[in-house]
Amino acid sequence: MTSLLPRLLRALDRFNATHPWDHNAHFHPWILRQLPRRLGSALDVGSGSGDLARLLATRAATVHGIDPDPAIVARARELTPPADAATVTFTVADALTGIPGGPYDVITCVAVLHHLPLADALAVFRDHLAPGGTLVVVGLARQQTPVDHLLTAVSAPLNAATGRLKHRGRTAPAPRPVAMTALTRPADTGFATIAREARRLLPGARLRRRLFWRYTLVWHDRPHDRVRM
Repeated sequence: MTSLLPRLLRALDRFNATHPWDHNAHFHPWILRQLPRRLGSALDVGSGSGDLARLLATRAATVHGIDPDPAIVARARELTPPADAATVTFTVADALTGIPGGPYDVITCVAVLHHLPLADALAVFRDHLAPGGTLVVVGLARQQTPVDHLLTAVSAPLNAATGRLKHRGRTAPAPRPVAMTALTRPADTGFATIAREARRLLPGARLRRRLFWRYTLVWHDRPHDRVRM
């Protein structure tokens, strides 16, 4: 049995490599459901190839995406139709020191927070949010608890099934979506620590563990509740 498990895991890795799909994009419809139908300005932190920023443009008057990687920012601009160029813009910028303008009615941050100092990043996002605005985070946490490992056990077969469904039984290796070419790194902070720090800085923040190795955070700004560092 012990020798069978590594073979099964290698087979699963090969299958997933042949059937890649974007776990972050999976949460985009959920993100839209957290937002008003119409809003003024939106900021997408770590915008990558711009998929979420372009989706936010269906709700917002202006959308700005920032990412520290010049190559992926250039790709985001290429993928944005000329008709949307006045609404959606992309800038090479650092998430802690380079956020342009603001404040923003909505700030989104998908699979980026674990690249940043947690408390500093949450404070920066909070301070760039307009009164009454909404912060939505889809993040990665380090697996530490039995609940984390249970969600992984459930996610693994669902991940393979979703990949097969999206690729309709394809057997040849499929190209990775453009959004999956951005730089990645593993998370080193557990969910409990993230939740504790988020609730300290963002009173009333709602956090939840999710399938597919993600958690979500939603915070609606109430100026009288703000905690300053």
